[in-house]
Amino acid sequence: MNELALMDNVWVMICAVLVLFMQGGFILLEAGSTRMKNAGHIAGKTIFTVGIASLVYWAVGWGFAYGDGNAFIGLSDFFFGDYSTSDEGLVGSVDFFFQVMFAAIALTIAFGGFAERAKLSAYIIFAVLFSAFVYPIVAHWIWGGGWLSELGKQDFAGSSVVHLTGAMAALAATILLKPRLGKYNKDGSSNDLAGHNQVYTALGVLILWVGWFGFNAGSTLGVADAFFGYVALNTQLAAGAGAIAAMLIAWAATGKADIPTTLNGALAGLVAITASCAFVEPWAAVVIGIVGGLIVFFSMKFFDKAKIDDPIFALSVHGTVGIWGTLSNGLFATPELAYTGSAGLFYGGGFTQLGVQLLGVVAVAAFAFVASYILLLITKAILGGLRVSEEEEIVGLDLSEHGSYGYPESMPGNERTGA
Repeated sequence: MNELALMDNVWVMICAVLVLFMQGGFILLEAGSTRMKNAGHIAGKTIFTVGIASLVYWAVGWGFAYGDGNAFIGLSDFFFGDYSTSDEGLVGSVDFFFQVMFAAIALTIAFGGFAERAKLSAYIIFAVLFSAFVYPIVAHWIWGGGWLSELGKQDFAGSSVVHLTGAMAALAATILLKPRLGKYNKDGSSNDLAGHNQVYTALGVLILWVGWFGFNAGSTLGVADAFFGYVALNTQLAAGAGAIAAMLIAWAATGKADIPTTLNGALAGLVAITASCAFVEPWAAVVIGIVGGLIVFFSMKFFDKAKIDDPIFALSVHGTVGIWGTLSNGLFATPELAYTGSAGLFYGGGFTQLGVQLLGVVAVAAFAFVASYILLLITKAILGGLRVSEEEEIVGLDLSEHGSYGYPESMPGNERTGA
């Protein structure tokens, strides 16, 4: 293996570990955004579902995503075991490790729609089905040489493949599970079931922000020309712009600089730039981040008024903003950077790329939602229901599903006694 190929493989392996570390960010984000009685459950299910995603993606997911097949699905390389080396490019095992981390992130996003009310067994079954049949097919369409790839669909690191796919699965789960107890009143008004720890949520966002450089910059898949630095620059600018825009719009609309909205604004900037970080100029990255931060604020309000209970705002952060991030390529992609597809509307490319991006959004959203909805109905039939009982939900999933609280000393009747 030559020196450049070795550096490429080391770089991608490091970035894969960064993407894996993003799961720690999701643990803190989701646990902090929900109530104390479910914190241990959220942390634990994240770990075992990453395990499930890894095994299922190894068995069939990689083959469906990147195997030889047709425009819709790959049909080879199941039970992946490529240990060969190469004088150039990535070796198979490094490529697999990087890609499986993306599959696990999409699953974690999907599980945002399950929060605080789903059976543990529902997580297990859906994790297997989603990792086998939903995420890999979308990945094949765009990254595996499928039909959207042939049309020139631009999605550098996954605004559609990862974020929109996961969010549409979350939407299907949220609809089928229905709102948490006490979320909405008979008159249609909403109650704020506030998360128990904003510090956890903020730290979770920061960890995700750091991990995102593995997500975006790592998707260069190499170190040639140090282009990963340019991708990182755009990523950082969009995240900062998203956080500021979200805080300012919340402050203007409510009179308070709401912390959860600010945090979601940072994530919105990251999600929005994920599709376009390698295709646009820095000024456009700032605009993309600002619009993402504004969109997430209004999207959160919209879903709440529609009585769609989304405890960690997965639908807004990853879904609505994922759509914007995907479409932004069709506006801002430059001729010099558009190595696939064409330039955006603002760079003389007309509506061609915007049309391809829109088609991709519609196709991915429809497939991910319908497929997830059907798979959740199958899961529901197997289990006799997706949701825990009212009593179990009131007690909390820590105790009802696992037999112990994540904060045992803080729960009633469990205070420490003695000196």
